[in-house]
Parts: sequence; C-alpha cells; structure tokens
Amino acid sequence: MSAKKAVVLLSGGLDSSTCVAIAQSEGFEVYGLSFRYGQRDTHELDAAERVAKAMDLKRHVIIDIDLRAFGGSALTADIDVPKGRSEDEMEEEIPVTYVPARNTIFLSFALAYAETLKSDDIFIGVNALDYSGYPDCRPEYIASFQNMARLATKVGVENEQGVRIKTPLIDLTKAEIIKTGIELGVDYGLTTSCYDPDDKGVACGQCDSCLLRLKGFMEAGRNDPIEYQS
Repeated sequence: MSAKKAVVLLSGGLDSSTCVAIAQSEGFEVYGLSFRYGQRDTHELDAAERVAKAMDLKRHVIIDIDLRAFGGSALTADIDVPKGRSEDEMEEEIPVTYVPARNTIFLSFALAYAETLKSDDIFIGVNALDYSGYPDCRPEYIASFQNMARLATKVGVENEQGVRIKTPLIDLTKAEIIKTGIELGVDYGLTTSCYDPDDKGVACGQCDSCLLRLKGFMEAGRNDPIEYQS
C-alpha cells in the first residue's frame, strides 16, 4: 500500500520546516512546494532546498511567479523593512512586509498540486499568535479557503471531505513551535526567517520576523543556531 501524500508549503523558515516534520510524523510522504515570487531576497529558497534535502522530501517543487510586478510590500518592492519594533508596534497595523494575497495565491497552487497527486492534505505553517498582523494567517481565513476548496475542485465535488487545509501551528506560540520541531528532529540551523538578510544570507536580527524568532528561542530555553548580523 502506497504512503499517503501531503503537499507542504515550504518557505525555508522555522514554521514551514516544523510543518514538514509534523506531516512526516503523521505518516505522510511530503511533497514540498516553494515559490520564487519576486521577493527581494532569495536566500529563503536556498534554505528551502536545504530543508527539503535534509528531511528527505519525496519531491520539492519551486514555482516561478512574479508578484514584484504588483509590488505593494517591503518584500517585493523598494520599501524599507521595519526594524527594531516592539510587539505592541507590530500589532498596531498590518505591516508593510505583508505581501498582498500571498497565502491565497500559494494555497491555490498547493490545491492544484494536491489534486494532481491525489492528495487529500495540504499543510501550511500559519500562526494566529506570533503572526505579525497578517490577515491571511487567521483561523477564519483558513476556514474560508477550506470552504472554497470544496467548491472549486473536482475532488471537492466528488468527495464530501475534499482536500483538508491543515494548520498544526495555528494556536501555538513560537516557543511551542520550536519545542515541537526539536522533539521531531528539525535542524533549525538550516532555516532562515529574516526579511532583510545581507548578501551572504546572514539574518539582520532586527526585523519583525527575526525578533519573533529570537523571542521564541529565548522562551523555549534554546539557542538559535543561525548567524545574525547583530
């Protein structure tokens, strides 16, 4: 009997790598899906490839799309990445690092990939606690996309269950995510979370994503194994 298959959205970051480990622990054969979407920095794709190789994914696909054509984000346009912000400041408004509709676009590709694989499961590492205010990381968004997936796909029409959008990290703190990953053997030294690394891919240590990651490791009582500029 063949192993059950899951598509995992893999950014090369801490959360998505933990999702890979969780999917594998649940007996899934993992098909990783990453995107070269016009982001200013592509070191995350190098990290995604490292993770995919180290965690022995069945297949890792990188899709090329050009969200830089639209801009509107510090990750896809010439807009400064915020640095040194407090958690209160992060929660005040949706940050400029939000990429318009990115998770909707990524999940749509994942949905198509899952159908071709005859997979019933898509994993995405969204988190509703340490999420920097992104609207497409909320539980109500995932529930809405899940409903759309049932209506918009062949498998959803023919099978009442349809494809499941699985969000195992959605209610966990960053520290809890890190502890889970460590228990499952994730090598976080292979990952990156920074929005504004230097030319060598070394994390800035001051963007929202770096600060949330560092806070998570501190609260987990662990040292972050990646290098930082400061």
